Amino acid sequence: MEDLPLFSQANSKGSTQPPKHLSVTELTARIRGVLEPSFQQVWVQGEVSNYRPASSGHVYFSLKDANAMIPAAVFGWGARGGQSKRFDLKDGLSVLCRGKLSIYPPRGSYQLIIDQIEPLGAGALTLAFEQLKAKLSQEGLFDPQRKRRIPEYPKRVAIITSPSGAAIRDMITVMERRAPHVQILVVPALVQGTEAPAQLIRALEVVNQKKLGDVVVLARGGGSMEDLWCFNDEGLARAIAKSALPVVSAVGHEIDFTISDFVSDLRAATPSAAAEMITGAWFDVSRRLREAQIRLMQVVSRDLTAKKTLLTHVAARLISPKDRLREKVQRCDELSMRLERAMRVRLERRRSTFEQWVGKLGALSPLRVLERGFSLVRDPTSNQVVRSSKQISAGTRLRITFHDGDREVSAL
Repeated sequence: MEDLPLFSQANSKGSTQPPKHLSVTELTARIRGVLEPSFQQVWVQGEVSNYRPASSGHVYFSLKDANAMIPAAVFGWGARGGQSKRFDLKDGLSVLCRGKLSIYPPRGSYQLIIDQIEPLGAGALTLAFEQLKAKLSQEGLFDPQRKRRIPEYPKRVAIITSPSGAAIRDMITVMERRAPHVQILVVPALVQGTEAPAQLIRALEVVNQKKLGDVVVLARGGGSMEDLWCFNDEGLARAIAKSALPVVSAVGHEIDFTISDFVSDLRAATPSAAAEMITGAWFDVSRRLREAQIRLMQVVSRDLTAKKTLLTHVAARLISPKDRLREKVQRCDELSMRLERAMRVRLERRRSTFEQWVGKLGALSPLRVLERGFSLVRDPTSNQVVRSSKQISAGTRLRITFHDGDREVSAL
């Protein structure tokens, strides 16, 4: 486009001609074509002023210093999450912005279109942390009265963490050493990155729904603030506060603090420290039992030693029970033999007397008479002895007993 004169010029006859001119749109476009390519990426430091968020998610404000001011816009700021929106903008906040200059034709003004913004005086993560901490604290999520009591003697512990991390290995080692009977359930979840908060929240919900433990531990080893940022998530903080099971936060090292630490029912400096705190009562009981066992064994040992010494002294003055027992056994044997001899003598005497009576009875026995040729006649029906011939008629059945047997006959 050729250069245009700023004023009209007179012709040779003294008359004036209308100057070359541009429409407002053309002028704005020309300015835009000159300005925007020259300021595609600039860093500008200033203070936020006249902050105006729109329902579309865009935000508008002015950047100013002591002597000047420039309009600025961040498109989609309200819709950002995670690392993209790590703090809240507000009037008076000093920021460092990266963006490009652009002309806004409807107003004919230039503005800074920002694609990156960082707070000054504090990092974005620190500022976001403090803002969320203040917000949740005002809502009472950090109130000690709200927090649940950690069970002294848990039987099952659900640990939400990365199953491949060093934190879970340290915790299992400590718990198996201090309380090997306590059941450990590892609930896998990401503990770093933008997807980690959702997985941690879901794992916490599952543990509560299934009642997978008496206490829940959120565990992760140390790292930078960015690495631990998922534990500063507002949704996770509210899920911890909502949990029906008590929650222990064991994130990072002793110097690291996260929002989860403040909202949880108990904060442990490290995962290993959490394992020690959870098993503290069990370990103390086991220690006391071991000490009591040692004391009991010492008392019993001393008592047995004293009793053994006393028994040795008494045994030296007393006749051995074994000797007494042998004497009693020998006496029993002698009495047993005497009793056997007396029984044999008495039986011989009884046998002799018995044989004499048998002889006498044998002499009087009817069988002896039958052996001499006599016989015994009886009625076979009534088995009565027939004493007279008058009792017999022709054809009468008779049973005759001889010395060697019976015969039945009929009378003639």
